[in-house]
Amino acid sequence: QVQLVESGGGFVRPGGSLRLSCLVSGSSIRFITMGWYRQAPGKQRELVASITGVPITNYGDSVKGRFTISRDNAKNTVYLQMNSLKPEDTAVYYCHSLQWGLASWGQGTQVTVSS
Repeated sequence: QVQLVESGGGFVRPGGSLRLSCLVSGSSIRFITMGWYRQAPGKQRELVASITGVPITNYGDSVKGRFTISRDNAKNTVYLQMNSLKPEDTAVYYCHSLQWGLASWGQGTQVTVSS
């Protein structure tokens, strides 16, 4: 079973940057579609970015041009580089994997953007 552990969240001022990491165990990320989702209070969980094994990347409209998803196959880790952060990016960010129709979620990491 795939297990995901996120890290890298925290507090940042508007315009700042953070990099989230998702360490994957139980399978090689070469064969998994990985994604980052986020959920703000009172809102539905939404896709932030995803990356396939090819890799092909996909981004939510609100983060295009600011966030970049990448992976390091040797470290079996997926990253989310977040630049030009805005208060509306405040949310719990979750790492997600999808392999053979089975989905796994990390425990989430809080990102707070505030002045």
